[in-house]
Amino acid sequence: MLQLIIISWLSFFHPFYVSVTEINHNAHTQAVEVSCRIFYDDLERTLEKQYHTHVDIVKPADKNKMNQLLSDYIKKHLIIKADGKQLTLSYVGYEIQEDAAWTYFEVKGISKVKKFEVHDDLLFTEHPEQINMLHVTVGGQRKSTKLSNPESDAVFEF
Repeated sequence: MLQLIIISWLSFFHPFYVSVTEINHNAHTQAVEVSCRIFYDDLERTLEKQYHTHVDIVKPADKNKMNQLLSDYIKKHLIIKADGKQLTLSYVGYEIQEDAAWTYFEVKGISKVKKFEVHDDLLFTEHPEQINMLHVTVGGQRKSTKLSNPESDAVFEF
């Protein structure tokens, strides 16, 4: 119990900045499915600074504008190559779960993948201590890594 209190107290004074990106090759639908989980308060502050506008992800005044901001920002900071070819992420949408925003993308027409190269510098400009977790799944095999700012590139071979 004491440990829980100490950890809670420390996290209050020393916030952590973590995102999680899942990349899944779905052989059945021949698509790459991408989801990003980012604490929405950190994401709001970053979008406000990047786009010089007020941002409320939970209750946006203009849902279409929010979708555009999220899509644009993530596409600039999450670049994925499959077997050497850069993928064009198609934005699917976002949802809020607890304290995080989940954004979803997909790329159709990818029948197989042997290698993913990922550049992920989400929130790096705003948080020097940002950590981005990557989980990549191909053919049921899952590989993961952690990118600590400024490290932003990872390679996954299957």
